[in-house]
Amino acid sequence: MKKILIINGPNLNLLGTREPGIYGSETMADVIDSLRFRFTGCNIEYFQSNHEGEIIDRLHSADKEDFIGVVLNAGAYTHTSLAIADAIAAISLPVVEVHISNISARESIRHTSLITPVCKGIIAGFGTDSYRLGVEALL
Repeated sequence: MKKILIINGPNLNLLGTREPGIYGSETMADVIDSLRFRFTGCNIEYFQSNHEGEIIDRLHSADKEDFIGVVLNAGAYTHTSLAIADAIAAISLPVVEVHISNISARESIRHTSLITPVCKGIIAGFGTDSYRLGVEALL
């Protein structure tokens, strides 16, 4: 069975209650349940952290496991973390960058992603459906 790791960065633990006008009212538990129902031939594993180093450590350890790839919503670290970009570049797994909102239509600081150049691709602006599209990009 194919294994895919979904990693979420800071503040995404508040999905469903945090700024529902931008991020919607669906929780991440709802998203993961939906993905597991839709992709029955995949083992979907989920990890979330508000801490940059824990995200980096999880990327490193995922590279030693039997995942076929990672769907990563690095949250605000997308725009600030060269360390996460370096971690993605250092592993052999393909990483698909996802965002719930259209980061190019938001504040100017969100227009630049430090991780895009080292990711397989980017999916943004499709709400929580961005995660489904990210999984499909890996399959």
